[in-house]
Amino acid sequence: MRIATWNINSLRARMDRVAAFLERHDVDVLALQEIKAKPQQLDLTVLEEAGYEVAAHGLNQWNGVALVSRVGLADVRTELPAVPTWPEDETGVVEARALGGVVGDGLRIWSLYVPNGRELDHPHYPYKLRWLEALRAEGARELAADADAKVAFVGDFNVAPFDEDVWDMDFFEGKTHVTEPERAAFRAVVDEGFADVVRPEHPGPGVYTYWDYQALRFPKKEGMRIDFVLGSPAVQKAVTGSFIDREERKGKGASDHAPVVVDLEF
Repeated sequence: MRIATWNINSLRARMDRVAAFLERHDVDVLALQEIKAKPQQLDLTVLEEAGYEVAAHGLNQWNGVALVSRVGLADVRTELPAVPTWPEDETGVVEARALGGVVGDGLRIWSLYVPNGRELDHPHYPYKLRWLEALRAEGARELAADADAKVAFVGDFNVAPFDEDVWDMDFFEGKTHVTEPERAAFRAVVDEGFADVVRPEHPGPGVYTYWDYQALRFPKKEGMRIDFVLGSPAVQKAVTGSFIDREERKGKGASDHAPVVVDLEF
């Protein structure tokens, strides 16, 4: 089974690119982030005609996540247990940042769009840390219930776990994505048993999944590695290959992220 994750940065704007990507790489399951639409706003005809089921979760023109599968899609969930609201007060709502479903032969896959954090002194930063803690707790719960559970947390984590995951650490001084609390929150998920299954085959430095549209970051090779497939022990054992489709960052109308693709054989 081939799974992939991609921050698409507006599904309506890039539906044709998604359909072409699925066909070109023969993808079974695709997790999308930043779909930026409510489900009823999406015309899914091209995907459905290609044999895919789609579950989408979006509340407005921001955030939003989806799962696209041709190997079944069951037990769909639209939020992590105990995830914080934004804003974190009586006016807050659970944002559309997580969508989980069971695909194939019992793989629970979560499409995740972790909060950005914005600025170190912004309320969005502690919100991000609490969101990652909710993810860690869900991972711990899954493996406590079944140590052999097939679970994958995939998506845009908005964390660069290591210095080599950004082009220049000096540029990020005083900025989010690289701080120790964020990295510790990411490591906590990994330490529960969810390893980055792509890094062993594609180590850094210089291996990125995101390049800002501004300042010619892509042609300058000034990127960040912030999109991941974190697999439970059962998923780790099933990995037979992986790649980052850097070509999808090229061309007119490209997302600012590249898809991350993993092959599994259970």
